[in-house]
Amino acid sequence: MTIQSYKGKAPNIDNTAYVHESAVLVGDIEVAENASIWPLVAARGDVNYMRIGKRTNIQDGSVLHLTRASKANPKGYPLIIGDDVTVGHKAMLHGCKLGNRILVGMGAIIMDNVTVEDDVIIAGGALVPPNKTLQSGYLYVGSPAKQARPLSDDERTFLKVSADNYVRLKDEYLNEVVPVVE
Repeated sequence: MTIQSYKGKAPNIDNTAYVHESAVLVGDIEVAENASIWPLVAARGDVNYMRIGKRTNIQDGSVLHLTRASKANPKGYPLIIGDDVTVGHKAMLHGCKLGNRILVGMGAIIMDNVTVEDDVIIAGGALVPPNKTLQSGYLYVGSPAKQARPLSDDERTFLKVSADNYVRLKDEYLNEVVPVVE
């Protein structure tokens, strides 16, 4: 893995977390306990800060970034991801805030100053434009993303199950993956 300090701030990764060796983490990033960062993830905490919650998984090829402070936006937008969040393959998260128990589908894009409340599913390929709030308990689909319907009880249960499955998988990786040298 590539872990780099930027302007004196280095990623802080909990010792129970897993970060794949091909991932790149730079700057002011905190990765909480039992989180997992999978192959080819790029996370830059260079112009603001990033927080990745407990039992959250960031899947292959995802890009995580933030928005710098400016005269028009004095605090910028950090990237804050809550607990038990599953971020699907190749998602892009930029300067947004995600609550707890969320599924971000593969290839989804969530832009600056978006707030995603707890217990939400964002469909694969969805685009959430800047400054939106996605209300708790719904499925969002499309480009731009629109509220499609309330989540079923099974879908709500699945949000935690998905996170738990990735905790088990990261534990297997921590204990079973061995580099092959030829």
